[in-house]
Amino acid sequence: MTEPTFSLIAGTGGNQDAIPIVLAEEETWQDWRAEAGSRTNTWLDSVQFLPKAGETCLIPRPDGKLDRIVVGAGKAPDLWSLARLPFQLPQGTYVLDGRCPDVTANGGLSLGWALGAYQFTRYKEARRPPAQLVVEDEDVLSEARRLASATYLVRDLINTPANDMGPSELAMVAEEIAGVGGASITVISGEDLIQQGYPTIFAVGQGSARLPRLIDLRWGSYEAPKVTLIGKGVCFDSGGLDIKPADNMLLMKKDMGGAAHVLALAQSVMEQQLAVQLRVLIPAVENSISGHAFRPGDIISTRSGKTVEVGNTDAEGRLILCDALAEATAETPELIIDIATLTGAARVAVGTDIAAMFTNDEALASELSNYAQTHQDPLWRLPLWDDYKDDLDSPVADLNNISGHHYAGAIGAALFLKEFVSDNQPWAHFDIMGWNRIDRPGRAQGGEAFAIRALDAMLTARYHKSL
Repeated sequence: MTEPTFSLIAGTGGNQDAIPIVLAEEETWQDWRAEAGSRTNTWLDSVQFLPKAGETCLIPRPDGKLDRIVVGAGKAPDLWSLARLPFQLPQGTYVLDGRCPDVTANGGLSLGWALGAYQFTRYKEARRPPAQLVVEDEDVLSEARRLASATYLVRDLINTPANDMGPSELAMVAEEIAGVGGASITVISGEDLIQQGYPTIFAVGQGSARLPRLIDLRWGSYEAPKVTLIGKGVCFDSGGLDIKPADNMLLMKKDMGGAAHVLALAQSVMEQQLAVQLRVLIPAVENSISGHAFRPGDIISTRSGKTVEVGNTDAEGRLILCDALAEATAETPELIIDIATLTGAARVAVGTDIAAMFTNDEALASELSNYAQTHQDPLWRLPLWDDYKDDLDSPVADLNNISGHHYAGAIGAALFLKEFVSDNQPWAHFDIMGWNRIDRPGRAQGGEAFAIRALDAMLTARYHKSL
């Protein structure tokens, strides 16, 4: 997997060879210019630089070498103020001017730099190494590296195509993360899923030659509060017999994005040694078409004992998650979080940049919304509107996996999942895109982590006491 640390290097005190970066804010711009000297001001005027966000000015010394970099921060610096610089600036070593505040939480401007240095290089060589940023504050450096590493893991896993990231490969990644963090892991595969009570996961994955699996990672002290993370691991989604149009299938390597997110969160939890009894459940399948594929109209038994009529085979994510949720809720953890690239309806509702959040816990909703604001990690709460529950009625089973109309699809999916969570069980469900449609500073086109900084901040704040 991609290594994020090489774009951030520890400070050595002097850093005489590092080229300083000045963040230019609109409000203090004229004050800074008054102290900058005539040569610098002449250069700034000659290139017509203004301190607008996204603007960069390279100021030379008399000998032609770089003297400093001035970066427009607009009204105030944010997480992405330095994110374009790792590949915009010449290769070399840079350092923030000592007067620049580290204005954002959890890794600050350094994290934005590291996220901007990401390249997916498994199948194509890097275009060039990124420029390096010296980070003198050890705590900031540690936070930036940890969060960048989690984000890189999500991006790498999503960007890897299904021929190299099937259920078995996803299980191997989980085993590697467990090994590094000192976690235990079990994997139930194939017909053993039926024998051990996960019939819905098996039903969805039985159409593929690649056996379905349930990945089960455990870490932490049995005396600590229980937290269970569940990630949708559909390694490729053809739609099944209700096959997707070709254009809709192009990005379906990203349908295991929820699994990537919970593995990244687990990695961070273990790295920080949080005081938590962690469990990670990943139902990993490929939704394929064959003579063994499940069919529209099939009635499937679930781990909870409830029966589900299959209204559409392309609503498979909620089916595999329901078995994992039933298993999780049986242990009555303090908190359950599931993450899934679940519905196109959520993208219609909140677009492709925002994570849709559903939760039955008001305090958790407020907490996560606050962290989303402070960490520039957007999410938006949608309602678990119980009046829509009847839309999932079936005349022949306890539930249908879809409603009979096209309204409120994301809410319907969340209400389906809620049927497998016990009453009074704190639970949050995230319906995410998992993908950047276009290139932006720090957010390259391709796989992307959604709400991971907010979730990481919540877990860190709640369980920060070391085991």
